[in-house]
Amino acid sequence: GALLANSEIAGGMYVFGVCGGDYTVVCKHLEYKFLRPCFGPAVYRMTPRENIPAMMTAGTEFNITLDLEVQQQGFRGAHDRRVGQCVATFHVTPKAHHKARWARRSKN
Repeated sequence: GALLANSEIAGGMYVFGVCGGDYTVVCKHLEYKFLRPCFGPAVYRMTPRENIPAMMTAGTEFNITLDLEVQQQGFRGAHDRRVGQCVATFHVTPKAHHKARWARRSKN
């Protein structure tokens, strides 16, 4: 279960790191496939399906889907072993969009 929960955190931090502090990032969908037990530190490798910087230029809300490869870190030169696969979808909203929405609500 920890691998699943950490997948959401790792993916969200990846998207937030690319977008920056001017955006809010919310996990919308998370799908995890357990392949084998993990007995050591896990490494999360993310691959976005969409071009995040291109989507940011529009200045509107968007969804980003990440493919996460979860691997157990190898010890003493051993290669990393894949322990899980994850697909995560995040909803990304510019903070300016939130501010504009609250301004419209307070006028009414």
